[in-house]
Amino acid sequence: MDKRLVKIGEAARLLGTDHSTLRKWESTGELLPARKTQGGTRYYDVAELMGFSNEAAPTLCYCRVSSHDQKADLDRQQELLSVRKV
Repeated sequence: MDKRLVKIGEAARLLGTDHSTLRKWESTGELLPARKTQGGTRYYDVAELMGFSNEAAPTLCYCRVSSHDQKADLDRQQELLSVRKV
């Protein structure tokens, strides 16, 4: 089965980022295009992009309370949102 390849603009849209970020990731070796033409057009494998976005991107959580008196609530929020590695 052939890979589904998309140009840099569509790849950036799928990852929720800008095309300049993809160029930066290419220069650092973090994410390389599946194909690059002699003219410099980059093509990315959609399956690889989806795996990259799911595994490499961290999940960030935000906890807050209105006052210092709610410190116990803040601790509870942090506990519920923290990731436990087994």
